Amino acid sequence: MKIGIISDTHDHIPNAKKAAELFRVQGIRTILHAGDLCSPFMIAPFKGFDLHCVFGNNDGDHLRILKKLAEINGNHHGEFAGLTMGGKRIAVYHGTQPDITNALIKCGSWDLVIAGHTHGSEIRTEGSTTFVNPGSAHGFDKHPTVAIYDSRSNDIQIVEL
Repeated sequence: MKIGIISDTHDHIPNAKKAAELFRVQGIRTILHAGDLCSPFMIAPFKGFDLHCVFGNNDGDHLRILKKLAEINGNHHGEFAGLTMGGKRIAVYHGTQPDITNALIKCGSWDLVIAGHTHGSEIRTEGSTTFVNPGSAHGFDKHPTVAIYDSRSNDIQIVEL
């Protein structure tokens, strides 16, 4: 199963649309968003996907974000998601508190831990857990990035938009 991983879109609609198109072209049906959509209008580009989101520290109007997600049959998990997909145990957390992110990685309960927040992409493995930060889909002063995860091969690619 291929899963699209995105974080820190920060109201950048053109890059959200680029990410959605990249995921479609790759045959990806499921997207995990690690927070900082920021505004409710950021949900629309992900219509048609099995979208799972967590809140980030810059997500403003929680009520309207939840409403927009409901309109596209998206899923919101609060500040943390513990999911099983493609036979893998996946934790999704924005990454606001590095100690929490590190505890998730080190505890051994998860095959994959996803966190954003820092706007820098990273992939590393500790024990049986792989950590991925897809970077920032907004890009800010850097290149915007997302990640693609293949649960069969456990391969993760950071992809520049």
